[in-house]
Amino acid sequence: MVGGGEGAFIGAVHRIAARLDDHFELVAGALSASPDKATRSALALGLDPARSYADFAVMAQAEAARPDGIEAVSIVTPNHMHGPAIRAFLDAGIHVICDKPLTTTLDEAKDLAAQVRRSGLVFVLTHNYTGYPLVRQARAMVRDGVLGDIRLVQVEYAQDWLAESTESAGNKQADWRTDPARSGAGGCIGDIGTHAFNLADFVTGLDLVELCADLTTFVSGRRLDDNAQVMLRYAGGARGVLWASQVASGDENEIRLRVYGTRGGLDWSQREANQLIWSPLGGARQIITRNGAGADAANRRLSRVPAGHPEGYLEAFANIYGEAAAAICAARDGLPRPADVMLPTVEDGVKGLAFIDAAVRSSRSGMWTS
Repeated sequence: MVGGGEGAFIGAVHRIAARLDDHFELVAGALSASPDKATRSALALGLDPARSYADFAVMAQAEAARPDGIEAVSIVTPNHMHGPAIRAFLDAGIHVICDKPLTTTLDEAKDLAAQVRRSGLVFVLTHNYTGYPLVRQARAMVRDGVLGDIRLVQVEYAQDWLAESTESAGNKQADWRTDPARSGAGGCIGDIGTHAFNLADFVTGLDLVELCADLTTFVSGRRLDDNAQVMLRYAGGARGVLWASQVASGDENEIRLRVYGTRGGLDWSQREANQLIWSPLGGARQIITRNGAGADAANRRLSRVPAGHPEGYLEAFANIYGEAAAAICAARDGLPRPADVMLPTVEDGVKGLAFIDAAVRSSRSGMWTS
């Protein structure tokens, strides 16, 4: 692991997700840019001190040279360090699992995608909401034409943790996320707006061709947007709306997707993640449950426990790691990736940066932007 040391949030989530299905063992890390913090973090996690590194580039070379060196690295740093770390491990011949967004600029995202393609290595971007079993079923229903032709897409991701100037109070997570040098040109639009965009993209399969965005900074003194309202135009005529906010007071962490076609609509919310609402046109509304009545093969494959026992965020995150393990094992054995394995890829990362870039430009110009 690179990053994810003491005081970090997402590193612990990745470690739990990686362990849940017994596919991965954490054996090495450059857990902080601070050597002292890196050492303390490694000791707290029980790592061999000889495999705790103060520099990720040194780690990449040292681990590549070991007969028992790492097969994959998990990169969980602030956004501006994703690119350098990705390059170091790809150059060392090591598979990469990286938190989103891919990097801070569209040009760098395109360069990284080209390097991934040249390397032939497995690259996974952890858009973890695509790991929910019922999100997989929603995708399958759209692909199978159950909804008919898609007309409308409504996706939102609302939080309230930045409703006040949390960054000024010393919150480490808020500090880097509101700093354009470390987060990139987008604040809320990059941090959670990309999750909403990716979820809609994953489920519908529609190509977004242009958007009109209004990015707002409500908290005085904040350097990046904390609210985004975006109108979407898709190839083929479908229309959509995306709302992402980190100042939605009282909303803890809500991501929701609604998709409407000529034959009916789907509604999924993380708040009720074990249910998918299917409303056929002119028919009775149906509740499809995780691993229960109406569950399809894509749903059941990623469900661990019987219906009625809830699964959630950590399990969905672990499904991404499980898919990564299947892809890495296939690569190790010189086999093609299993057909049912679905992973957010570096190409999804490029799409995400194109979305951020267009939204920022659109908001500045007040115009529809390709």
